[in-house]
Amino acid sequence: MKAVAAKPGIGTAETLRKWVRQDQVDSDNRPGVTSEESAELKRLKKEDAELRRANDILKAASFFAAGLSRPHTHS
Repeated sequence: MKAVAAKPGIGTAETLRKWVRQDQVDSDNRPGVTSEESAELKRLKKEDAELRRANDILKAASFFAAGLSRPHTHS
């Protein structure tokens, strides 16, 4: 592994080991999270964050709108 990892663009032997392990997981020869599952999880987390932000904006807007619809009393 060290000899292959020494080739340009590979990095370290540990990087190569991780690639081999991930390939084994992806080819169903080793337990773990596949690259596809990992990408889907990342996409879902991003979507969740976007939906939470949108929800916060809608909550703030509804609070603001509720304040505008109340009759104002002047003392």
